[in-house]
Amino acid sequence: MTLPAFLLAALTEIAGCFAFWHVVRTGGSPWWLLPGMASLAVFALALTQVEAEAAGRAFAAYGGVYILASLAWMWSVEGVRPDRFDTIGAALCLAGAAVIIFGPRA
Repeated sequence: MTLPAFLLAALTEIAGCFAFWHVVRTGGSPWWLLPGMASLAVFALALTQVEAEAAGRAFAAYGGVYILASLAWMWSVEGVRPDRFDTIGAALCLAGAAVIIFGPRA
């Protein structure tokens, strides 16, 4: 359940934040804020589905997934292709997230 929850959280967090970005930075209609807020609520609910004994650990591991999803959003929605430093950085973050989630616990 962890990976699907992380993927849903990433998509809904990015979409919700993008709605606010669109209103504030590009002068979009304030009506964008309603689906943006709903999307952010789904994001918060999705993170509660992550199988971790501590919220902080789930949030920390989610960071790596969020970074990768943000770069995918940048490329697919905004039309900006990630460069090699984006790719290397995302790989490092995903490796860190994997250590946090899958590391053996005492």
